[in-house]
Parts: sequence; C-alpha cells; structure tokens
Amino acid sequence: MKENWANLNGLKIRYLESGKGNDRHVLFIHGLGSSADRWLGIPDVLSTNFHTIALDLPGFGKSDKPATMEYTIENFRETIVDFINELAINDGKTSIVGHSLGGYIAAEVTIENKNLVERLVLIDSSGMLKKLTPLLEEYLMATIDPTKEKVRKVFEQMVAVPTRIPSKLVEGFIARINLPNAKYAFKSTLENSANTQIGLGRLKLIDNIPTLILWGSEDKVIPLEHSKLFNESISKSHIEIISDAGHAPFAEKPDKVCEILRNFLT
Repeated sequence: MKENWANLNGLKIRYLESGKGNDRHVLFIHGLGSSADRWLGIPDVLSTNFHTIALDLPGFGKSDKPATMEYTIENFRETIVDFINELAINDGKTSIVGHSLGGYIAAEVTIENKNLVERLVLIDSSGMLKKLTPLLEEYLMATIDPTKEKVRKVFEQMVAVPTRIPSKLVEGFIARINLPNAKYAFKSTLENSANTQIGLGRLKLIDNIPTLILWGSEDKVIPLEHSKLFNESISKSHIEIISDAGHAPFAEKPDKVCEILRNFLT
C-alpha cells in the first residue's frame, strides 16, 4: 500500500492506500493504541476489488498528536467525515470497517452520516462499555510506563494464544507510545471512549445499512455478549464469531476474516 498524507484543518493525517482505480471504497479505522499498519495485508488483498484506505487516527501512528485536542468520539467522528470528503470518497460507495475504538467511531459516523456509508463492519467494537474493564485498566498502566514485559503481558491477554504476539508488535507499540503527546492522546481517548456509550436507541438508527458484526470468541477486552447488543439493535446486521481468536481476530485469523469481509462487501 502507498503511504499518503491528508491535511484536515491543519491536522496532518497519515493513511495507506491501494486499489485507487476501483469505484467502491473500503475505509479501515483502527483501535486504541494502534495504527493503519495493524490491518496487516488485508486492505492490500481486498484492493483487487476495492479502493482501500487505512488511516492513522489523530493521536496515533504517524498522524499529528496535538496536546490541545480533546480526543472525544465526536471529534474523531468529525475527523473521519472530513477525511472522507477530502479524499472525495463521499459518493455513497464507501464501506467502513472499524475495530474496537474504530468500531465505535464507525458506528457514530454511520448514525450521523448515512448518505456516506454503503456497508458497515464492526469488529469487537467498543461503544457499549459502562466503565473500563480490568484488562483496559492494565493496558493504560502499561502505556504510562511501557516496558517490554508490561506491554507483552497485556498483549498476550488480548489473543487466544499468547505465543501469537511477535516481538515486533510489542516494540512497535512502545516506539509509537513514546512519541511526543502519544501517551496523552491514548489516556484521553480511553477515558472518553470507555465512559461514554452509543446507546441502544441510537444504534437502531443504523436501520438501513447492511452491517457485519465480527467478534473473536476469546475476547477478554470487550466481552462477547456485546456482539449481541449490536446485533439486536441494528436491524440489517448479522454476527460472525471467529473461533480461537481474541480481541483482534483479523490479526490472528487474517485469511478467515479476509474471506468473510470480501463476501460481505461484495
């Protein structure tokens, strides 16, 4: 994928792009503490049929991390809408794939801007938590003092099989979180996202958008029961449970998830 940059109201946003000649678009929004690179090769594989874009949210990856920004879901939502308009993928042919925090943002974008979204994919999505789960609290502590041991311990609890965490994933997270203002962005985002909810009533507003709800069977970050809340509230939705996978099933079972995504998006 090709690395590009967008300037949104003075905010420099990094994104990866492939399959630009295709007339249908898929926008990938990563989770907390992650970046566009976390989607591995999935956007590239799908680019044979789609124009695929994966961005670094403000505060994460290589995108700007202003200390003056409030990292609220509303601000992320508006950034995504601005990004869609900037890239001229606002033709109603854009599907959004959001993971965890990215799922929360994707749902909010869809609720407020249905005309922009063709299909929606929510992967182990946040947005229904009423407080931090114990693992999220541990994640925050590891971020404040990011040693290899602490970060690895947290990451190993996020997957079904601990040995699936490569050293480069741990090292990459530590390098990103030590960038200027990255810790502030992480903490602010977590506090804002874990202490707010989409609400079942607002979820029902995603009533005419085909929605796929993907969840890892062994997710210890956001319990599997949350998938049912999304499914029951979104009329045109169905669930796919990925067995032997934790909070990021696309990282543990990329071939399986890629196949499911391709089938749903086409």
